[in-house]
Amino acid sequence: MINWSKIETVLLDMDGTLLDLRFDNYFWQTVVPKFFASKKNITFDEAVDHLAPIFKSQEGLLNWYCLDYWSEELEIDIAQLKVETQDHIKELPHTRAFLKALQLTGKRCVLVTNAHADSLSIKMQKTGLVEFFGAIVSAHDFGYPKEQQSFWRAFHKLEQFDKSTTVLVDDSLSVLKAADTFGIQYLIAITQPDSTKPLRIVHDYLAIENLSKIQPI
Repeated sequence: MINWSKIETVLLDMDGTLLDLRFDNYFWQTVVPKFFASKKNITFDEAVDHLAPIFKSQEGLLNWYCLDYWSEELEIDIAQLKVETQDHIKELPHTRAFLKALQLTGKRCVLVTNAHADSLSIKMQKTGLVEFFGAIVSAHDFGYPKEQQSFWRAFHKLEQFDKSTTVLVDDSLSVLKAADTFGIQYLIAITQPDSTKPLRIVHDYLAIENLSKIQPI
């Protein structure tokens, strides 16, 4: 599905690409509303209804991924809550085998995520995947999410990769679209970022269920 001889740089997303998005969905849809309900002495359903428009207002923005922002907005220590629920953090199937195979190719592998530094640290410590990357970059380092061209310009200035020999694997179609606009040659979408959800249908990009489909031989 991909000719690895043409690839020099591999950019990999974290949540929904390497790690099961099940944790994040569980955390934001269950853990946070439950904690908020207890804090405000309201029902779980009331908390969900209250939080929905607040979350919606930040979609696609860097705040959406910022634990500091949500800690202040909701008056909850979000990072601590993630630490307390970190046992739910899991790799997606075939992630480690793919990374090991990729490591043997000698290609530059960079983790590129919108995740906040605290979330990134918790997940890397929990999984131990840090060893597989030549660099780990958070969008918070630049002040722009991956959905924006400003991120890709700043990131490219840092990494100076050749767009024509670079592949990006991500579960976010809006991120892939931004990378496409920026000119990255090879774009791959993950169709099952949450292992508990059905496969998504993706038309615009090469789409794979999991990383085993493109694992270097």
